[in-house]
Amino acid sequence: MRFKLNKISIYLIFIYFLFGIQGNTKDVPSSFADLAEKLMPSVVNISTTQTITTSTNPFPFQFPPGSPFEDMFKDFGTPQTRKASALGSGFIIDTKGIVITNNHVIKGAEDIIVRVNGDKEFKAEVIGSDPLSDIAVLKIDTNEKFKTVKFGDSDKARIGDWVLAIGNPFGLGGTVTSGIISARNRSIGLARYEDFIQTDASINQGNSGGPLFNMDGDVIGINTAILGQSGSIGIGFAIPANSAKRVIDQLIEFGETKRGWLGVRIQYVSDEIAEVEKLDKARGALVASVAEDSPSDKAGVKSGDIILEFDGKPINEMKELPMIVAQTDVGKTVNVKIWRNKKEITKKITLGRLETSEDFKAEGKANKRKNTIIEGLKIEVRVLTPQDLQDRNLPQNTTGVVITKIESDSPINYLNVNNIIVEAQKKKVKTPGELNNIVKAAIKSNEKTILIAIYNNQNQRRYIGVKLD
Repeated sequence: MRFKLNKISIYLIFIYFLFGIQGNTKDVPSSFADLAEKLMPSVVNISTTQTITTSTNPFPFQFPPGSPFEDMFKDFGTPQTRKASALGSGFIIDTKGIVITNNHVIKGAEDIIVRVNGDKEFKAEVIGSDPLSDIAVLKIDTNEKFKTVKFGDSDKARIGDWVLAIGNPFGLGGTVTSGIISARNRSIGLARYEDFIQTDASINQGNSGGPLFNMDGDVIGINTAILGQSGSIGIGFAIPANSAKRVIDQLIEFGETKRGWLGVRIQYVSDEIAEVEKLDKARGALVASVAEDSPSDKAGVKSGDIILEFDGKPINEMKELPMIVAQTDVGKTVNVKIWRNKKEITKKITLGRLETSEDFKAEGKANKRKNTIIEGLKIEVRVLTPQDLQDRNLPQNTTGVVITKIESDSPINYLNVNNIIVEAQKKKVKTPGELNNIVKAAIKSNEKTILIAIYNNQNQRRYIGVKLD
């Protein structure tokens, strides 16, 4: 029996293949207009003010040491206070005016103004903030009802999926940009807990705290950082919604976070360590030390153990463990699989709370910003931190020291507190000690002037010749 295809059969086959293929793929959007129109009323602009102390010299020159004018005008360089403002973005998740943003957007703020729909302005207060994840929750001070957006499942977001970013770049509120998810699970050294979504949707200064939407209009990320100083280069980072939701829920309920705590310091398992320990491959987290009286110490965990599994979740890389532990309820007893003496054992560990642990308090004390006096320049400085880089939106490879105090008779009293010294004598400065040694060496060599490079408080980089006493 001969099978014949007429024109109708051929047409039906064509339609089947056409729509069958399309039914299993997502079309390139012809427009984002309808989606943007729906979402924009729930995205807010955030402006903050805080008091900044600066030390300035009103004169474009310095008087030489011993000049009769030196004492006359030295008081003009005394510290002065001024109001500084900052901009960011956020989004509303509750009709009562609960707003989500980044911690660094509102850090140190004395006044917070939230602008809705581009025109209505409201005061807001901080319900809770978490520097470790860079998340903050605000409450708008009003009885008005607001349009909201909801979180989506960020774990379902795939590399290549379309996304929208809406925010307040450079103060230009209501700005919509589009792109795709470029990568998942990025760590860039900005926060303690990192699992960033990378996107090429244009994100700039002022976008921080704004939402990253999927094509269903759900928030799958909180836009937090960009790579580069001058503006978007197509590499932006967002906190995944699934990581953020637990933190947000705790901040709303308690005003603070309650993270699980093991009480161990860990490091990567290298191929060499895996070979020595007779592991099948490099995986897990190697216990470098155990905090005294911590949950791990009480359970018998030892230095040199390799944690392979936590509460039923395999630990493929070291960086996975801190986040998994932090997201586990305080007081929960979990099974932890450990590799010890070339065999697997299991320990039952009841988790403590990170925020109240002695280990965490000690870490906080160690991380306090200590000021160092640079006698040759008559200034005080501290180490430039990753948080500084984030707050100032500086390149992640930037090193230097932050000026915290300037004496009135300093040879650089025309600079400002919070200026960053990044070079001295064409050498990169990484620590206060390095800067101090360079200055001392110059003085010992009877050099009259040294060359330093700074970032001013507007993030402008420039060189300055400094006269030494």
